Amino acid sequence: MKKVLKISLGILFLILLIGTFVFLWNKTRPVKEVYAIVKPHIDTLEKRAVATGKVEPRDEVLIKPQISGIVSEVYKQAGEPVRQGEVIAKVKVIPDMATLNAAESRVNVARINLAQTKQEFERVKGLFDSGVVAKEEFEKNETEYSKAKEELQNAQDNLEIVQNGIAKRNAELSNTQIRSTITGMVLDVPIKVGNSVILSNNFNDGTTIASVADMNNMIFRGKVDETEVGRIREGMPVKLTIGALQDISLDATLEYIAPKGTEENGVIMFEIKAAAKIPEDVFIRAGYSANADILIDRREGVISIPESSIEFEGTKTFVNLLTSDSTATDQTFERKEIQIGLSNGVNVEVTEGLTGNEQIRGTKTTPTK
Repeated sequence: MKKVLKISLGILFLILLIGTFVFLWNKTRPVKEVYAIVKPHIDTLEKRAVATGKVEPRDEVLIKPQISGIVSEVYKQAGEPVRQGEVIAKVKVIPDMATLNAAESRVNVARINLAQTKQEFERVKGLFDSGVVAKEEFEKNETEYSKAKEELQNAQDNLEIVQNGIAKRNAELSNTQIRSTITGMVLDVPIKVGNSVILSNNFNDGTTIASVADMNNMIFRGKVDETEVGRIREGMPVKLTIGALQDISLDATLEYIAPKGTEENGVIMFEIKAAAKIPEDVFIRAGYSANADILIDRREGVISIPESSIEFEGTKTFVNLLTSDSTATDQTFERKEIQIGLSNGVNVEVTEGLTGNEQIRGTKTTPTK
């Protein structure tokens, strides 16, 4: 029994020894490197820069009141068209009591002054008609009477303005009616009936009644980083892709590149603007996020190879030409210098060194023993 056990242990030890030897022998064998073989091909290469941003109206106008008060009526809602001069909302004036009292007092004083001046004028007019008073004296009193009537009218207009925001004789110029200053679409109406509003003046921006924009005149506003900005220029064609409109791309023309960049997360970014061409059957909402694809350069009918098959050494570029049979197990290569041109990030143009009939070493495939 013991003899059988010893023999079994010996056999097991021998198997382990042989297995270890085989494993170490396989580990020390040189790995045979196998590469994919690629051929140069005629292609059209394009170099593009991509900018992210949004599509928005070129000019968005904020409509603000020229008088303080309470919103009494709102005639327009967001999304509705509006024409220049059309009324968007109406403001009811809440007069200041001190100002109102002063205006009423001015009317009373002007009325008293007019009555006195009228009596004086009528008395002088009677004397003038009788030939007692000279014409110069009569004309002087007539002028004073006219001034008194005008002063009363001005005082009454001022009282109406304090009370209602507009005088009756200038009703067509009422600033209690908030009108659109441009033709376009109402984008937002941030106020409601009953809201207090403040007039726009030199010391206050005023309350925004509505924002209006021409939705047929849209631009793309985005940013490109400093590595791309040197390659673009005004007038370049731009292709806009809008995330909310999957199957639609818009043509645009680059019209502005910021002369100064701003740092964002350690990268210098430059603002760009492109005028978008909106088809009549497409409605673009303000604020849509979009990507701008800017065509920097284009080469047609050039010899190109995958950029991954190129080796760089200083300022020189090389490829490895296959010198063995393409069906041979052991691949052999010869290094050759080439000149390259435009690259789109995947393929690169070869300007010198290749004819297009060569076989070139590509990326490494799964190694075999």
